[in-house]
Amino acid sequence: MTRHGKNCTAGAVYTYHEKRKDTAASGYGTQSIRLGKDAIKDFDCCCLSLQTCQDPVMTPDGFLYEKQAILEYILHQKTETAKKMKAYEKQKQAQKSSSRLESKSEEREKVERFKTRENSIVSKPINPFTSGLTQGGEKGRADSGSAQSSSAASVASSSQSLPSFWIPSLTPQSKPTLLKKPSKTVLCPMSGRPIKMNELIPVRFTPLDPSLDRVALLTRQDRYVCAVTRDILGNSVPCAVLRPSGTVVTLECVEKLIKKDMMDPVTGDKLSDRDIIPMQRGGTGFSASGVDLRAKEARPVMQV
Repeated sequence: MTRHGKNCTAGAVYTYHEKRKDTAASGYGTQSIRLGKDAIKDFDCCCLSLQTCQDPVMTPDGFLYEKQAILEYILHQKTETAKKMKAYEKQKQAQKSSSRLESKSEEREKVERFKTRENSIVSKPINPFTSGLTQGGEKGRADSGSAQSSSAASVASSSQSLPSFWIPSLTPQSKPTLLKKPSKTVLCPMSGRPIKMNELIPVRFTPLDPSLDRVALLTRQDRYVCAVTRDILGNSVPCAVLRPSGTVVTLECVEKLIKKDMMDPVTGDKLSDRDIIPMQRGGTGFSASGVDLRAKEARPVMQV
């Protein structure tokens, strides 16, 4: 707790800084923090392993993955979906069997009620010498008896609806949670859209110095360049991938050179707007990079 909360002698104003400090110390309320450059992955790193890609592939939404990591993710999701589907089918069979038992028990109860009604029917001879007054008295008694029985039934129903959990007959019972039918579609962990193995696009980066091996290349900060303009690639440079060849170029090169004739500069294939995929890159640590660098953590909130 801040000094203002310990001894309220400095002033009567509860400042914004004190409020934020008390909120962070209390453990309640949503926390928001701005991320720095060290907390953001590089543009050539996998979105799952956060390591530099050896065999990079890209989704149609522009997210880069290591081929082995994304294939393991897809296979894991499929096995989990198969397990959930088995549990759902088992629950479905159990519900069917329970509904059959309930229907059979209802039929038995109907038969038993019919038997009891048939056995309770007794033909009584009518006495023509009885007066109407006695019949009226009997009717009045019958009406009063039916009213008492209806009131007793209403009291019993109201007592059953009371939430008296300490009464054994009214103790709530915990029912198993019903499982929903799982979807067989595998979703991208970043975009949340459906992802398929045959839609992954192989990506080919152009190294800055082809003479360096992979270990020496990874130790450098500037590793790759544009395949056309030879500009150094990084988080501050918007990039795009050409679908036919998987070549990585800058968006500036796409706007100024490639879109004029819509030809792949490496393979010479014809391009369409769908074949030019902007790469989703990380931030640079600056607010003008166009990437949201704020992270939020939702925590419990006290409500009065």
